[in-house]
Amino acid sequence: MKVLVLVLGGYGIFGGRLAALLAAETRLTLAIAGRSQAKAAAFCATLPARERALACAFDRDAEVEAQLRAAAPDVVVDASGPFQAYGDDPYRVVKACIALGIDYLDLADGADFVAGIARFDAAARERGVFVLAGASSYPALTAAAVRRLGRPGDTVETIAAGIAPSPHAGVGLSVVRAIAGYAGKRVALVRGGRAASAHALIDSMRFTIAPPGQVPLGRIRFSLVDAPDLRVLPLLWPGVRSVWVGAGPAPAVLHRGLSALAWLVRLKLVPSLAPLAALFHAAINLLRWGEHRGGMFVAVTGCDAQGRPMARAWHMVAEGADGPFIPSMAAAAIVRRMLDGPKPAPGARPAAGELELDDYEAQFAARRIASGCRDAETAGRPLFQRILGEAWTGVPAPLRALHERSGTHRWQGLAAVERGRGALAQLAAALFRFPRAAQSVPLRVDISARGVGETWRRTFGPRSFTSRLALGQGRRDGLLVERFGPFAFGIALVPDGTTLRYVVRRWSLFGIPLPNAWAPGGATREFDDGGRFGFDVEIRHGLMGLIVRYKGWLVPAAPEGAEAEP
Repeated sequence: MKVLVLVLGGYGIFGGRLAALLAAETRLTLAIAGRSQAKAAAFCATLPARERALACAFDRDAEVEAQLRAAAPDVVVDASGPFQAYGDDPYRVVKACIALGIDYLDLADGADFVAGIARFDAAARERGVFVLAGASSYPALTAAAVRRLGRPGDTVETIAAGIAPSPHAGVGLSVVRAIAGYAGKRVALVRGGRAASAHALIDSMRFTIAPPGQVPLGRIRFSLVDAPDLRVLPLLWPGVRSVWVGAGPAPAVLHRGLSALAWLVRLKLVPSLAPLAALFHAAINLLRWGEHRGGMFVAVTGCDAQGRPMARAWHMVAEGADGPFIPSMAAAAIVRRMLDGPKPAPGARPAAGELELDDYEAQFAARRIASGCRDAETAGRPLFQRILGEAWTGVPAPLRALHERSGTHRWQGLAAVERGRGALAQLAAALFRFPRAAQSVPLRVDISARGVGETWRRTFGPRSFTSRLALGQGRRDGLLVERFGPFAFGIALVPDGTTLRYVVRRWSLFGIPLPNAWAPGGATREFDDGGRFGFDVEIRHGLMGLIVRYKGWLVPAAPEGAEAEP
């Protein structure tokens, strides 16, 4: 017998993606509900398993209990919102579900709504149903990440989290209405170990989302939002002294504009930005430029079991259109848990304790979503290991052998060199002292690894050039910075099987950032060459074409008087 899942707001931004996540599940039937049955029917026609999707009309302002009795679902998922604007009786769907003995969960992002769900705990237990609020990124995914970061015996003292949606993802009007409603107003939070408040969309912080072994998103400004985590997480971690949650919408100029308008509310020049929600919605969905990538972070600090300072962070990046599925993944995982058994325990509560990161990672694996943790304990380790974090273990052994050495060491081998033929390419190659073209030229690389930086001197036959490698900071956080005189390049290190790829993300001249569109590129990689350190470095420019390409292999240089390794 199939389970019937009624999705309120089922053809909306989040409800539609939840339906897509569950559409292949043959053990359930989806009832797609909204104010317009025609829109629900049109959406059902787009699902791959149309025969298991029903179109329903549902009006939460009408007689809710009668509508639910007629639909007879096994579980209701409320994915509509905005939950901050549900009126004088925001829990009427919850109360109707409990009265009829129907399990309930929602994707609520309203702090008051999620925190207030506990008042129905006794009634839900008595009816034997579960009522879960906030089965979404905030707070379900945030709490799961904190549990992963806080190891046994650790004391978590501060929690910070942020979501940076792709500028191309599209944002629903209900989400924009919710944010506009509290922009510039005081938001209650825990700060410095006591109850405090800060202003939404004004209070801000910067953070670089950089999953180990992935191309970072860049350093993003996050602004405070009124998320359920601000109320829920201090209850789960009673010793926490500060909790902060923000959003980093793109493009940045739009984010700055919203923050500036929020000051009008803070200064009491206008009572609310809610009347401008439709305008904001149009602007957000019109001004779409930048990379089609989004992400999220959760960072904690405190003390480990031995009383030493602890700082860890979970990073996640989603490519293209896969990111907008993440807010619906918690509800999808909980529904599948119902099917597999046992289902969540009866009672009403925030959904922050229902899932672990494993539940999310199983869904991430099916999409272009990468995540991982970074630990401040990597400080003092070799440069490349610090940048790659937990992805370091996936780097081939010959590459680790070169990059993990400290002090001064020498490598030698052979290289083939190709040079660009254009006048500008020749000028650039001469400026940086790149090697001349050759089919096979002896190569010596002297590396001096001291502190957090390394100096590389590459000698091709009689010709040498030098660069300085360092750990990126600020705008280059999460990147390897390589300097050639006044030029500096921020490079992402991306392991890919037996290869370590170099991806240029930023560049500057005399410390002045230059447009990425003008940056030199090329396919540069290191790889396992039959147990030797293999390399293939290509530097080209859109205007100049190929500047130089050199490829070959290296092995540790033999001591004086001994033969080199083969």
